[in-house]
Amino acid sequence: MHTFVILFCVISPLLILWLTYKFKGLNKVGSIIIAYVIGCLLGLTGLIPDTEEMHAAQTAVATYAIPFAIPLLLFSSDIKAWARLAPAFLKSTLFGILGCALAITVGFLVCGRNNPQLYANIGGMLTGLYTGGNANLASLKLALGVDDATYILVSAYSTLMSAVYLFFVIIVGKRVLLLFMPDFKDDKQQSGVGETNLHNHDNELFLGLFRRDNLSDLAKALILTILIIASSFGVAKLFPKETFQSVFILAISTMAILASLNKKVRLLKRTFEAGTFFILIFSMAVASQVSLRTLTQVDSGIFLFTTIATLGALFFHVLLSAIFRIDTDTTLTTSISLICSPPFAPVIGSALHNRAVIGPGIAVGLFGYAAGTYIGFTVAHLLMYIP
Repeated sequence: MHTFVILFCVISPLLILWLTYKFKGLNKVGSIIIAYVIGCLLGLTGLIPDTEEMHAAQTAVATYAIPFAIPLLLFSSDIKAWARLAPAFLKSTLFGILGCALAITVGFLVCGRNNPQLYANIGGMLTGLYTGGNANLASLKLALGVDDATYILVSAYSTLMSAVYLFFVIIVGKRVLLLFMPDFKDDKQQSGVGETNLHNHDNELFLGLFRRDNLSDLAKALILTILIIASSFGVAKLFPKETFQSVFILAISTMAILASLNKKVRLLKRTFEAGTFFILIFSMAVASQVSLRTLTQVDSGIFLFTTIATLGALFFHVLLSAIFRIDTDTTLTTSISLICSPPFAPVIGSALHNRAVIGPGIAVGLFGYAAGTYIGFTVAHLLMYIP
């Protein structure tokens, strides 16, 4: 069964790409959204068993897909374009962290009166999680002395709410934000990259990956990607075990960016499309882990706190970005990178059909990796001063 699920996660994106190529309606929906919907339905209906062993196999697929996706997506990058985008991303990152802290404070005021120490610690863990990912959640558990039962509940509920949040952002997030926020400027002078927004992206994906005249460039790009992954693995092994993931992702991203400075690498055909294919594999593996198990035994207080923290973080982030006129794509990419971690920056970039935001999004997520534990620890102690 494990082998079947792994093969399904790897092969099903080919079927999705063929369907979006053949049917205009599905092409408008987008391959990333379709992958998440199919994966989620398989998990919720129980067609993919909800077991630790199965989750391990799905996590392995996702873990192996991202290191291949990042270099392929970044090879065609224009670093000058990132410099032009940097001010907006810096502001949006600040707003994302402030938005998370505000949401945690509101959650604490609503839920934490009866047991302030417990909910202050939970608030600290959620702050670390939503600014730097699961690694910070685990480290804050130890730093704040949170018991295993509470940690498991917080982890389970945050996973569920993050899935709801992710679906909203990918499926309708931009359409909603465009009602009161400016769109991303996609002219070549702003982006520095031709065809930043790929309006017919899924057709380009299918045609680009399966044309014979592209195979030579794709093979070269794949070989270079493998060399980058191997080198990054070696670099990450030189650091302490607890920092392996962040160093590994940072090394891959840095080497891929350096490679993109070479014009021959930057002009390799269809590398972005190949990277998006690996993102589809990642999306299928992640979405299919969604299950109803987390709803069977609910601690109402912790669940409500987690819900307020997740949805409130997005609300306050969007509110601050709207006030200061940050564009939709920058806001959504920053939010995803902080709340879901750097590997999701390519996911939202692909869903938005905007390759220009992927590199800065990864950088934001890596900052979250580094700072999330400190921010969470600080918030946990500041909450205790609320009267």
